[in-house]
Amino acid sequence: MIREASVGVTLALLVASGVAAQERVLTLDPARSAVHFTLGATLHTVHGTFKVSRGEVRFGGVPGTVSGEVVVDATSGETGNGSRDEKMHEDVLASGRFPQIVLVPTRSEGEAPTGDRWQLTLEGTFRICGAEHPVKVPVEVEVTGGEALVRATFVVPYTAWGLKDPSAFVLRVDKEVTVEVEARGTLSATPATAASVGAIAGESP
Repeated sequence: MIREASVGVTLALLVASGVAAQERVLTLDPARSAVHFTLGATLHTVHGTFKVSRGEVRFGGVPGTVSGEVVVDATSGETGNGSRDEKMHEDVLASGRFPQIVLVPTRSEGEAPTGDRWQLTLEGTFRICGAEHPVKVPVEVEVTGGEALVRATFVVPYTAWGLKDPSAFVLRVDKEVTVEVEARGTLSATPATAASVGAIAGESP
């Protein structure tokens, strides 16, 4: 009873003092978001884009707590060259079988998501071609009112992840591809969940 009363008092003080911070929800607007990629090659550098299908990242009331997902339409990838794109979709991405590329953040490091500008690193999994791989993605966010501009750049070692190397006899391409995300959306706040409050208080859900 004493322990339960102590926990109750702790939670009440946390809520009253605002320590049980609100969750902040970053919702991407697919129409204003895109994923760009760059792949080095012997003859020239290949540039391409993918469309974002949807995205929501929730920053919990506990520092480092994050959830959600960002979904990219794998079938939308294009480089401006029809035959190259066909090879990319059929031989590398197998986008007919795996039409989505998904980033699932599980924790964050760095600045708390407050203020007009913040930087952090999202850790989580990157799902592509039916397999999941651990990733760390540095993210920069600029907030104006409720509008958010998100930028991120990271490297995908696609051949090490088991994707096919598209190199040919004459054309050789890099084993890694640089991915740049530029997305716009909204940043809103919601009351912290009971689980977040409990975690702040040091209690198991």
